[in-house]
Amino acid sequence: MLNNSIKVIFMLGAYNGVILDIDLTNERIEGKKLDESAAKLFVGGKGLGTYYLAKELRPKADPLGPDNIFILATGPLTGTSAPSSGRWTVVTKSPLTEIYLDSQVGGFFGAYLKHAGYDLVLIKGKANSPVYIYIDKEHVEIVDASDLWGKGCFETERILKEKHGKDTSVGSIGPAGERMVKFATITFDRGRQTGRGGTGAVWGSKNLKAIVVKSAKAEIEYAYPEKFREAVKKAVKKINLHPFIPIRKLYGTPIWVDRVSSAGLLPTRNFQNGSFENVDKICATTMRLEIVERDMACFGCPVPCWKYSKVKDGKYAGTEVIGPEYETIALMGSNCGISSIEAIAYANALADDLGLDTISTGVVIAWAMECYEKGIIRKEDMGNIELTFGNEEAWIEMIKKIAYREEIGDILAEGVWRASKKIGKGSENFAPHVKGMEIPGYDPRGSFGMALAYATSDRGACHQRAWTVKMETYGMLGARFSYENRAKIVKEIQDERAVCFSLVLCDFMPLDPLDFVEMLNAATGFNCTIDEYLKVGERIWNLARIFSIREKGISRKDDYLPPRFYEEILPSTGYHIDKNEFNRMLDEYYKLRGWDENGIPTKEKLKELQLDEFMSFI
Repeated sequence: MLNNSIKVIFMLGAYNGVILDIDLTNERIEGKKLDESAAKLFVGGKGLGTYYLAKELRPKADPLGPDNIFILATGPLTGTSAPSSGRWTVVTKSPLTEIYLDSQVGGFFGAYLKHAGYDLVLIKGKANSPVYIYIDKEHVEIVDASDLWGKGCFETERILKEKHGKDTSVGSIGPAGERMVKFATITFDRGRQTGRGGTGAVWGSKNLKAIVVKSAKAEIEYAYPEKFREAVKKAVKKINLHPFIPIRKLYGTPIWVDRVSSAGLLPTRNFQNGSFENVDKICATTMRLEIVERDMACFGCPVPCWKYSKVKDGKYAGTEVIGPEYETIALMGSNCGISSIEAIAYANALADDLGLDTISTGVVIAWAMECYEKGIIRKEDMGNIELTFGNEEAWIEMIKKIAYREEIGDILAEGVWRASKKIGKGSENFAPHVKGMEIPGYDPRGSFGMALAYATSDRGACHQRAWTVKMETYGMLGARFSYENRAKIVKEIQDERAVCFSLVLCDFMPLDPLDFVEMLNAATGFNCTIDEYLKVGERIWNLARIFSIREKGISRKDDYLPPRFYEEILPSTGYHIDKNEFNRMLDEYYKLRGWDENGIPTKEKLKELQLDEFMSFI
């Protein structure tokens, strides 16, 4: 147990200046001072998490071994009065991709952690038996969790809240994490997940069932309190006056379902098409009318975009879930040929409780459906399940089989990249992933910028690192089906998002770098310009890249999409990705980044970005 009497002298505002270092193997808990110079270079959240992972992880450590490090990181604006300040970050080495991984999380956990007095938590080693970690402002302890092992996330959270009080935030893994499913996730505050890359599997490998953080009174000290209040007031006013915010409040992310289908890039039946014929049954207006009960928001957010949903009748009656979000509807819904918003809500709740990433789960099941319909996988391989597109009963049963690693679920639990290598028979050609991570909810043959964004994302296929869909489909970048200027815009968005995810603030907020810089400078006492702020994002992006180079030899050979996207025309758009044009776009991207023709950052670039201590990674 650690009694929290740690007091540090820290010259920067809005930070606690304390890292909580937990070694599960030796049951050791220590408080350490945050590196002030690192805070200036990497800000917080994603940035500081990346820095400490690169600095402390043993090279080529097994992602599911005790040497892997799991980092929970707040940012200087987490838990403050800044809009959407409930956001925070987890960083680790991914068991799904074996490279760099971070996930951005909403809810209340990050704010509570910051108020408890910690900027980061570093978790190392492996407990001898199941445990959970309890954190409050007064003490930290490792607690036996043997009675919780085997339970779903919802029941685990309920039990821990009954024990420690409703004024807590709980993150836990379900059966999928315990069985180290490669895309297992962690469920926080019932409806917020760490999402991609197998974060839940890392906890499972460490025998870590849950973390509980007790709410405390915020005692954040700002460098310039009045300036910070004014900057926040200005940002909130800008958000409230933005014309899209009322729509965001009413519908949340599902507003994009029918829009993306109309534009021809909604994943349908394992990315075989981009328009879903039953989109009206799973779109935002149907969801709002049929199942949404109320709107909810993360800590400190003026935009309640969570949708608390409840199925009122039919075979899924009684289902309660926070969601579904756009990505779940796209990948668990249209991509699997499912035409019922009630069924999708049920599957969403099931996946959240079992601890599964709905994006990867939807992709791997849709891929298996196509394999089944093509005769690559037989009925007897499926445990006599007819896994055809649109078969709700088979689809739900397969979710459970994956979480518990039963029968073919054990293969699918490895992710679509490994599963396709094992099954073979040409299934690799239509397995949608980049670097081992399943492709999310936008077919790149309808948005060429997304092709580059997926290919170059630091954690494998990801829509959050650079989202060009709106700009391309709304004609904001000129001709929609063009490769021109995509490299520049993708690079710029990636850098900007990397530093925003380090503040940490929500990527849905209609704010620009000037707004972020004003709040950051006033809170911390930094005096950075917009250019310097964006340079932080570039620094983070390059460090994540060279970390993956060190761990797995990532290079140009890995910055590609699966064959389907180059070789097959998407019926809904009439286009495919031209490989020659894609390579030209990739060359331009590397040049803009100061990387060589193989996608390796040059030593000159690393020196420019003050990453000298990591030169040995390349």
